[in-house]
Amino acid sequence: MGIVISLLNHKGGVGKTTSSLNIGAGLVELGKKVLLIDLDPQANLTLSLGLPRHPQSIYESIRGESPLVPYPAKPNLDVVISTLDLSGAEMELINEAGREYLLKELIEPIREVYDFIIIDCPPSLALLTLNALAASDTVYIPLQTEFLAMQGLAKIKQVIDKVKFRLNKPLYIGGVIATMYDARKVLNRDVVETIKKYFGEIVFKTMIRDNVALAEAPSQRKDIFAYSPNSPGAEDYLNLSREIIERTNARHAD
Repeated sequence: MGIVISLLNHKGGVGKTTSSLNIGAGLVELGKKVLLIDLDPQANLTLSLGLPRHPQSIYESIRGESPLVPYPAKPNLDVVISTLDLSGAEMELINEAGREYLLKELIEPIREVYDFIIIDCPPSLALLTLNALAASDTVYIPLQTEFLAMQGLAKIKQVIDKVKFRLNKPLYIGGVIATMYDARKVLNRDVVETIKKYFGEIVFKTMIRDNVALAEAPSQRKDIFAYSPNSPGAEDYLNLSREIIERTNARHAD
């Protein structure tokens, strides 16, 4: 049965979509079958892979008009696409019974098809994000290694704890991903140390270095492994994907 992972940070620009895409692609490089779900109305994950608009997106699925329809991005990497229409879904579903569990119900029929299902959450803590958390086994928090990026960490943890208590008791924070890291900058190093003090061992050892290829790849509609397989970005996301597999295996062996 596939492991469902939400990548969540309500602050934009922290590398959430970049991490969702390239963790997924990294896991594929390591022999896994992966589904990416673009749950962000900005549809940046969908755009980053150059996937065309299809009649069935996550919007139609959330509204109950369609099951989840994965589209192939490359061998063993499928994507449930998003559109701007999704921005209206929260208002449309406000009176829907069990509205926090809509995504969970959609994932269940296809969960066994994949090793990992990765949800790229919107930069908010509203209904779509609650759906992602209710459907997930674990949450990863991408965190830019800058001072302002740490503001709001307590709020994220509070929301996750509340979802765990009310909607999804097995949910846990599985990792914190330090992104846009430059070891030459004292501030970056200090922020990483602060993150480690706050979260402890769940901070991933692999830090995603600031790398221009990661910014360029979406413009070519490619993941980092297809765009620049020898870049520091590809090296970092492959190492991070290895860590994710190791942590997943260790947890399920307990």
